[in-house]
Amino acid sequence: MENSLHDEGALFNSVPDQDAPLCANEEDGIGRFIEQMGLSGQRDGVSRIAGRLFGYFIVHGGPVSFHDLAEALQVSRASVSTNARALASIGIIELVTRPGDRQDYYQLAESPFLRMIETYIARMRAMQEILKQADHSISQNMAATHRRLAQMSDFYAVAVQSNEQMLKELEQ
Repeated sequence: MENSLHDEGALFNSVPDQDAPLCANEEDGIGRFIEQMGLSGQRDGVSRIAGRLFGYFIVHGGPVSFHDLAEALQVSRASVSTNARALASIGIIELVTRPGDRQDYYQLAESPFLRMIETYIARMRAMQEILKQADHSISQNMAATHRRLAQMSDFYAVAVQSNEQMLKELEQ
């Protein structure tokens, strides 16, 4: 049975992994959580809509269509599409299909928080490569620059090691 998000307040009442309707306080809590996730995402440098989508999927799981997401979050389908693709590219949500249905659906990915750490580690490793190239290509006469590059390189080395350890622990 497909969930309908077309009714007013459906953001709170249409929970794919929960049968019972939510009471008003739970609806308020869910709405507040989704909005706070949007603001948190914005502070972290991603779009507010991406943060809200992440919050929605944490609460509801999915699968849900672009159309229903746009209605639930009161944003355009284009915004949903753009931000859903961004979240999918880092492994937080994943595209799914339904037999006989031409619409695309998204759902929370398996272990999205581990995927976030893996993506972060990959970005840090890319930064380490940039630092290594800079260290080799910038004149050795620029001692202060090389000290700062070394400090930054040390930071990323520790950060990668710490996050790899955390990932190992969380995978167990």
